[in-house]
Amino acid sequence: MTDAQPGTGSRADVVVSGMGLVTPVGSTAAEVMAAMCEGRSGLSRPPEGPLTGSLEVAAFSPPIDPASLLSGPDSRVVDRYIVLAMRAAADALADAGIEVGRDVDPYRIGVILSGAGGLATLEAQVIIRTQRGRLGVSPYLLPGMLPNMSAARVAIRHGIRGYSSSIGTACAAGAQSIGEGLRLLRADEADVVVVGCGEAPLFPTLADTFGNARALARGWADDPTGASRPFDRRRNGLVLGEGAGVLVLERAEHADARGAAGYADVLGWGATNDAHHATTPRPDGEGAAACMRRALADARVGTEDIGYINAHGTSTKLGDLAEVTAIRKVFGEQPPPVSATKAVTGHMLGASGVVESAVSILALRRGLLPPTHNLDDPDPACELDHIRKAPRQAPEISHVLSNSFGFGGHNISLVYGRPSTRLSRST
Repeated sequence: MTDAQPGTGSRADVVVSGMGLVTPVGSTAAEVMAAMCEGRSGLSRPPEGPLTGSLEVAAFSPPIDPASLLSGPDSRVVDRYIVLAMRAAADALADAGIEVGRDVDPYRIGVILSGAGGLATLEAQVIIRTQRGRLGVSPYLLPGMLPNMSAARVAIRHGIRGYSSSIGTACAAGAQSIGEGLRLLRADEADVVVVGCGEAPLFPTLADTFGNARALARGWADDPTGASRPFDRRRNGLVLGEGAGVLVLERAEHADARGAAGYADVLGWGATNDAHHATTPRPDGEGAAACMRRALADARVGTEDIGYINAHGTSTKLGDLAEVTAIRKVFGEQPPPVSATKAVTGHMLGASGVVESAVSILALRRGLLPPTHNLDDPDPACELDHIRKAPRQAPEISHVLSNSFGFGGHNISLVYGRPSTRLSRST
C-alpha cells in the first residue's frame, strides 16, 4: 500500500467467493439486504435479565446451539463470540463450495478471524472465582475465550493448516482481516483465505463501560428502532450489537480452475492510524482521509470511479462528523452516494466491517444502494449525498468503498469491484 500513485506491476486478482453472515437482521445475504433496503430494524429493548439497567437498546443476533458446531465438552465452554464466528465461517465455506482437502490444499488455505475475544466468559469466571475460590475456575477458560480461538476453532473444524491469525484493532479488526487476507493472496502464500470477525459484547461490564463513557444512545427506550441514527441531528450515541461476518477470499485463477463464481473482487485497501487519542477520532479527519486515499491508490482507481460509500457511521456526534470531514477531503464537494447501515444492525464492533463489506458487495452486484434509516433530520454539519428513506437504483456503478474505524485511531478502507472470475454470482 502507498500514498503515491497506483502502481503498474502485475498481481493476482482476488475474488470474494463466499460469505457467511450472522446478524440482528438475518443470517443470509437475501435477509440482510432486504432488511437494509426496507428498514427492518434489529434494534430492540433487552429482555429482563442481566442487562437490565445496563443497556436501554441493543441488537441481538439469533441463538445458535454450540453443539451444532462443536462436540463434547467444547460445546459447553466456548464463548458466544466463537460460536457466532464458527457459524458464519461454516456458512461462508459452504457458500463458496469449498471442502478443504478436496477443493484446496490444507496448507494453501488460511484463516484470519478477529475480535475482542470472550470477555463475557472471562467476566463469568471472575464471578465464580470470587464466590468459590481458585478451585472454581474452569480449566477450559483460555481455550473458551482467547481472541485467537475463533480462528483456531475454525481451523480445527475444517482442517485448515495454512496461515492462521487474529487481529485486535477494535472496531476495525474485521475489516483489517480482509485486508490482511488480500495481502496473503497477493503474495502467493495461499490460494484461499477465510477472513472475518465474530463479536458478542452484550454483557453487563462492557455495556456499563460504554454507558459510563456516555457513548450509548440514550432516551430511546420507547422507540428502540430509532436509537441508531447516523448523521442525523438527533443522534446521541451508538447501539451495541452482536454478530459475525466471514468472507472467503480466493485467487481468481484458483476459483476459475474449480469453476467457482465470484461476488466481487477485493481491489485494494488502506490502513492508517490517527495517532491522536485512545477513543476519539481526529476532528480534521486526516487519518481517515489518508486511509481512503491509500485504498484508492492500492485499488488503482480514482475518486470518480467510486459509486457508493458504506460509511462507518456509528451515530456518535464526533465520529460521524470526523468521517464526513474525511470523505469531503478525499472526494470534494460532489462525493458519491453514502449510507450507514448500523442504523438497523447496531454496532457489532469488529464484525461490523465485514458485514458492511458484504452489504457493499451485494449493493454493487444488484445495483441497489441501501439507505441510512432514521436519517430524518440530517445534521447540516454532516452534509453529503446521503441515501435516505429508500434504496437508490444504481445499475451503472462498478466500484464501492467501505470504511471501518476503531478505538486507538485504527482506520481501514476497502475497495471492491466487479468480479474477475469467469463465472459471476447472480444475487
